[in-house]
Amino acid sequence: MPATLQWKTIAILATDGFEQSELTEPRKALEDAGAAAEVVSPGDGEIAGWNHTDWGGKVAVDVRLDEADAEKYDALLLPGGVMNPDKLRTEPRAIEFVKAFFETGKPVASICHGPWTLVEADLVRGRTLTSWPSIATDIENAGGTRVDEEVCVCTGGPNTLVTSRKPDDIPAFNEKIIEVFAQT
Repeated sequence: MPATLQWKTIAILATDGFEQSELTEPRKALEDAGAAAEVVSPGDGEIAGWNHTDWGGKVAVDVRLDEADAEKYDALLLPGGVMNPDKLRTEPRAIEFVKAFFETGKPVASICHGPWTLVEADLVRGRTLTSWPSIATDIENAGGTRVDEEVCVCTGGPNTLVTSRKPDDIPAFNEKIIEVFAQT
């Protein structure tokens, strides 16, 4: 029987510059599995995606970050894109929001450059994860271990952390996040 996310609400923390496919494809997979997937962002209205080498489409913001309560959500998704996590890691409220999921033991999934936000929040120490190759040194300097795998599941910490490297990994990433999020 496939994993179901019925009655689950997943936060997707993102801002302008998120990699288009790393937000839209996992969101669709989560919703197809029965979850409500809400985009949480520092601003309101819409955020603009990045589609490989140019601006992509826009996505509506469901909840402003300053109004978001991590207690409401069952899990967190952090899409990548270079600009998106780089902006989020400078937002104190974004760091607090991400930390709240770890403090309460809720699963977190991150793809590509998304782990930059985890690095900033000091949440990779002692953890094993994967990412886009260019942030491997950031992860290692923050006390984490970076592996080069399509999808990595780390249960060695307060919560389960699911990570993937790039858009090509999205099918495996989606399958794994649905499986992990269904267990919460």
